[in-house]
Amino acid sequence: MSRVLGPAASDGAVEAAVQGMYRSYGRYWAETFWFRPRRRDAILRSTERVHFEPVFASIESGNGRIFALPHVGNWEVAGLIADDIGSPVVAVAEHLSNQRITEWFLDVRAQFGIEIILTSDANRTRKLISVLREGRAIALVADRDVTGRGVEVEFFGERTTMPAGAVALADLTGADLIPVGAYYQHGRGYRIVVHDPVVLPDLATREERVAAGTQEFAYVLEDIIREAPSQWHLFQPNWPSDARFDGTDGA
Repeated sequence: MSRVLGPAASDGAVEAAVQGMYRSYGRYWAETFWFRPRRRDAILRSTERVHFEPVFASIESGNGRIFALPHVGNWEVAGLIADDIGSPVVAVAEHLSNQRITEWFLDVRAQFGIEIILTSDANRTRKLISVLREGRAIALVADRDVTGRGVEVEFFGERTTMPAGAVALADLTGADLIPVGAYYQHGRGYRIVVHDPVVLPDLATREERVAAGTQEFAYVLEDIIREAPSQWHLFQPNWPSDARFDGTDGA
């Protein structure tokens, strides 16, 4: 939160933002347990939709699209809205060691209209490429490099790594890379904000295009997160210098 709010933020402002993060994340889980298909219409009615023109243009063109989101607000609701406008999404989810919990997550996301490909699926990349080339949509929560194999970027003023999958798939397939923020309203309801597609730079090699495109995407993520910092659910080290807080060497 110190990085997001900037050096001028007081300790009190940072602490208040951190407490807001916990409330926001608690709301996310409470709503996940609360959701039932019968509540779908009420959620749709209480969701404000901002700047959806890039999505409709992508659908009309027949192009595939990648909705790329940070862990902000309730990103599952964004899947519900995508399903409502005729662009249901395919997403990737971790295959947890507890099979019952994995199956529960699959069921919950199916109720939101989200089709899941598990990380244990050896053909997951091929399947995602196929979805995009068929003119359909995938959704990737793309703000945390959980594998440690991401691309180095500057993110909130400090170097770190970010997953490059969304940009790499857009470069490979020509799909539209559309950043999205899925915010909570104050009180009931949601606000889904679509940003203009990230334009990948015209560089000589795929490696250069992916690296530069991931940096451009990182800048858009900063804008999405700054709109509601306390709704960003980041509770683990994300920058190499975070090692000073957990006693590791950052390797």
